[in-house]
Amino acid sequence: MNNNLNEIVDPLLNWFQKEKRDLPWRHTNDSYKIWISEIMLQQTRVETVITYYKRFTKALPNLKSLSEVEEDQLLKLWEGLGYYSRAKNLKKCAKIIIMNNKTELPRDYDSLLKLPGIGPYAAGSIGSIAYGLKTPAIDGNVLRVMTRLHEDDRDILNIKVRQDYYKKIQQIMPEDTRNFTESLMELGALICLPKGSPLCERCPVSFFCQSYHHQTMLNYPIKKKEIKRRIEEKTIIILQYQDYYAIQKRKANGLLASMYEFCNISYKLNEEELKKWLKKQKIIFQKVKDLGTTKHIFSHLEWQMNGFWVECRMKPEIDFFWVKKEELKTKYSIPNAYIKYLNKVID
Repeated sequence: MNNNLNEIVDPLLNWFQKEKRDLPWRHTNDSYKIWISEIMLQQTRVETVITYYKRFTKALPNLKSLSEVEEDQLLKLWEGLGYYSRAKNLKKCAKIIIMNNKTELPRDYDSLLKLPGIGPYAAGSIGSIAYGLKTPAIDGNVLRVMTRLHEDDRDILNIKVRQDYYKKIQQIMPEDTRNFTESLMELGALICLPKGSPLCERCPVSFFCQSYHHQTMLNYPIKKKEIKRRIEEKTIIILQYQDYYAIQKRKANGLLASMYEFCNISYKLNEEELKKWLKKQKIIFQKVKDLGTTKHIFSHLEWQMNGFWVECRMKPEIDFFWVKKEELKTKYSIPNAYIKYLNKVID
């Protein structure tokens, strides 16, 4: 096996200069904006992030504005990206930095790691992309590339494997840490694909790749831990009275904390059962529409849902508050799980 990993550096950088995607966060050296992009890119596709990044950084262009933003506005800016703790940790970080009379993120890896929501990957990204530090960013793309290059059958969910590759990559990082970090990520995103066949004929480092030489690419990476998701059933009820919709704010902790939701029940009802439930709650309705079934997957939880739209004849006396359609779109942060049904009701 060829162990001189340094051989991939120049081919990778040359390829990246020719093939890299034109992404908005690649046009700035502002550590704040680079940080925002890296946090958004966790668990989210690049194509989705672009719009959110532009909107977020326009509304909150610096640490001070982020530290002062109202939670409802913050969550509305984040609405649809999921994993809302990421947004809340952004604000926590900003407040900590501002309280310490600083105007930018820390310039060293260990200090970055002490901030809420910044783990080894984000600290490595910010350090190498914004500050020129030799701090590798080890994400799923990078691990896929590295395990295929080495035909490494170790479990990539093992922290020791990640630490090992951190050291290996750190040893070969050139002075151009920004482009090198992004080139590894880009290779995993565009060429060394996770599903289907990787585009090895277009890979700048295929000459080094052991799995390519042995045609074992699809055997890597190895993940030995399986996530078992808990199943929860729910009935989502969108109550409408005239031009108003009923919503309530979720608790300040736990799943989807502080976001807004429609009326819902922790078990499934069919239409006839729902009508009986509405009568029991003294909700006088004139029309009920079945919105169908769907599911929403969280990291360790799956909601299996059916939904209904209920047009109320009178405003029910229930523990909700009523907002207009325009406010649902612009003011209140609604989780993706509910938006699936909301989109069936409003334009």
